[in-house]
This record gives sequence, structure tokens and C-alpha cells, in this order.
Amino acid sequence: MPISDYHISTDPQRFDLDAVHAFLSQSYWSPGISRDTVAKATQNSLAFGVFLGDSQVGFARVITDKASFAYLADVYILDAHRGQGLAKYLIATILAHPDLQSLRRFMLATKDAHTLYTQFGFSELANTSRFMEIHSPAVYQA
Repeated sequence: MPISDYHISTDPQRFDLDAVHAFLSQSYWSPGISRDTVAKATQNSLAFGVFLGDSQVGFARVITDKASFAYLADVYILDAHRGQGLAKYLIATILAHPDLQSLRRFMLATKDAHTLYTQFGFSELANTSRFMEIHSPAVYQA
């Protein structure tokens, strides 16, 4: 499928939250996440859907104050649509969004997509000792 057959939308009415939930609940970063949590997270983020016709084949969301900070999360392209440059198309579209210009810091976490993100200027944290977290991985487990 040529990349020109795909399009990206930020219209929440277009999102297939059942499909997004199905993927995220099986992902390494949010196993067991509830559909309600996916819906709430999407509603409170700047979300992007990748579509082939009416079918959603990818997703990402950005948590941001739209002034100084953003965090990229829940990025995926369905397996059947990978290898066509859709992830690059998605990241480029996100970084070009008018609400995400002039940010001081744009962060993300990834286990396996470093090569993708470095193409767009992301790098490993220069000083990890400055960053802290509260991490509760079991929060999605019933």
C-alpha cells in the first residue's frame, strides 16, 4: 500500500478506541490497561490516529502544556502496515503540529525504537540523575 493511501487525523471522533485499547492492552508498556483508561488518556492528550480509509492502523498521543513540555506516548503502527514509513510519517506529523512548536523539552520512552526517534532529533538523556519517577507498573492489573 503506498503511503499516500494513509492519512493522519487528530479528530477524536475518528478514533477507534476499541482498536487502540486492543493494541495497548497487549503492548509491553501498558499490558492490561483498561478501555476506560485508554479513553480518558486519549481525551486528555493531543492524539493522532493513522488511517487507511476508515480503518485505524496506528496511534500516538502527546501529553503537553503546549508551551514548554511534551511527552510522546502510546506510539504504534499495526504489524500488517509496518515497513512502509508510517511511523516516520506519524512522528513527522506530530513534530510539525502547531501546538507543539517552541517546546523546551519533548520526551519519550522506548525499549526498541531508538533508531526511529534519533532521526527526528531525540537522544538519550544527557543527565539521567536529574530525572525521577514514580513507576507503578501493576496499576493496570486487576
